[in-house]
Amino acid sequence: METHTEVHTHIDTAFCPLYQRTVELIGRRWTGAILRAMLSGITRYSELRHVIPDLTDRMLSERLKELEEQGIVERRVIPQTPVRIDYVLTPKGKSLGTVVEAISGWADQWLPGTETPIGAVSGEKQG
Repeated sequence: METHTEVHTHIDTAFCPLYQRTVELIGRRWTGAILRAMLSGITRYSELRHVIPDLTDRMLSERLKELEEQGIVERRVIPQTPVRIDYVLTPKGKSLGTVVEAISGWADQWLPGTETPIGAVSGEKQG
């Protein structure tokens, strides 16, 4: 039987604020899909909108700004006519590749055939 101190130690190590912040960041609506698309090489705003169904302009802009603020994405202005904006993963963003792959592998194994976004099933509002 575990003592109160041993149980308390398990609780202390089970919760990690950095882990929780990370899960909340990459688990925000559409962020995983955006990261997955960017990890596949997509850098243009219009391409991201095209490959992620139901993603609104407002939500994409919001998520890209959040990822930029966290140092995961870099916004690059390409001086040409017309001006082109690319969004590229920073080294910090690229390092999420193994995390995204692991989540994708888990989903393939445990959620096969799921075509409907989880939020749509639970009644969570889209967008």
